[in-house]
Amino acid sequence: MRKLVWVFFLLLMPLGVNAQLPDFTTIVKDSSPAVVKILVESAAEEVHSREEIEQLPDYLQRFFQFRGNRPQRPRRNTGSGFVVSADGYIVTNNHVVEDATSVTVRFTDRREFEAEVVGLDRRSDLALLKVDAEDLPQLALAETDTIDVGEWVLAIGSPFGLDFSVTAGIVSAKGRSLPTESGENYVPFLQTDVAINPGNSGGPLFNLDGEVVGVNSQIFTRSGGSIGLSFAIPSFVVANVIEQLKVNGKVVRGWLGVSIQDVDKALAESFGLDRPRGALVAQVGGDSPAEQGGIESGDIILEFAGQEIIMSSDLPHVVGLIMPGTEVEAKILRDGDELTLTLEVGGLDADEQPSVAGISDTQNDEGPLGLVTENADADMMTELGLTGGVVVLEVVPESPAAVAGIMGGDVITRLGKSVIQSTRDMRDAVDRLQPGQSVAIRLIRRGAPLFLAVRVPEA
Repeated sequence: MRKLVWVFFLLLMPLGVNAQLPDFTTIVKDSSPAVVKILVESAAEEVHSREEIEQLPDYLQRFFQFRGNRPQRPRRNTGSGFVVSADGYIVTNNHVVEDATSVTVRFTDRREFEAEVVGLDRRSDLALLKVDAEDLPQLALAETDTIDVGEWVLAIGSPFGLDFSVTAGIVSAKGRSLPTESGENYVPFLQTDVAINPGNSGGPLFNLDGEVVGVNSQIFTRSGGSIGLSFAIPSFVVANVIEQLKVNGKVVRGWLGVSIQDVDKALAESFGLDRPRGALVAQVGGDSPAEQGGIESGDIILEFAGQEIIMSSDLPHVVGLIMPGTEVEAKILRDGDELTLTLEVGGLDADEQPSVAGISDTQNDEGPLGLVTENADADMMTELGLTGGVVVLEVVPESPAAVAGIMGGDVITRLGKSVIQSTRDMRDAVDRLQPGQSVAIRLIRRGAPLFLAVRVPEA
């Protein structure tokens, strides 16, 4: 009898599960004609330079010289993309076509077109192509950030050259920060567990309404294939970028001119925040939109343009989508008080960070924080755009400064609410500290500003 019950349960279980799963067939049938496979040719890459060959023994040099007489074949790569307008505009990833000498797009009905690269945007990893065709099937971008974690999503692309493959999964997280090699961070990625592999890059990610909610861009993998960690550029970023590429051939982003960092538990306590949140301004660029708008080093940006800033990475996501010249409000925390500033967002420029070197002869005792400091060289500080500071010569092991992570060579420019321009300022600021107090300390490390929280030892 027990076996019959289990058999009956097992027969019913697949029916119950299937009843709850979405049917993707309509989306695939309606959307696939607008998805394309992208075939890219790039110039052949020289494997060995002449200088490298000349360093080899003679008999090996002759071998490479012989091989060098052979014609080099162009490199070939594949990716995915999709049509966004009936007159032939196609979206894909920047990294798919960045170095292309020729680009061909292939539709599901086997039609092929040579494509022109209209514009590239490295910061968002998006590219806009154009083919000479009319009345093409097209896909609609979801207009707002309406996708939620846990929703079903569907991808169509050409992984490993397997044309127009379909995979599905759910949204695992939103607003993922994946800085580029240069530290830039302008895309709040959607994270999914959809199986995305090489060749899916640039392909669409759909919601259950058949709208494109993202462009598949990156995967995290240890094997070269999918392990359930894929990342897509959200549709509201895609819409902003492709419109600018279509009109101007390039993308202009909002820019504040600040260096920021996260607020951890210790810093939140030292600044009087109820919990870690916001973007802590470590440095404000001279004559930048932030400086002109009244933002100061040590401010914590809690809201910008009406959007709450939870992590520091949220700020560039918000600012980057604002057109230069737009006037916005910023809610900040300064010296324990919340203020609202009105400022005009600038255009994205290089925000150079000063490097710091040079010290003078005035030395300060270690004090209760466990620091030995000297005045920073005034001429060098002036040259680098700083008005002063003290250089950390030594950090006493297991001292409050050591526990906080302060290192030799750091240049301290602020302690709590006190601006530090000399060892005298440092000594006076330390004398005003209360036992057990957690205080924020601003420093320059290897040219980059940084805030740390130091706890003053109990008396």
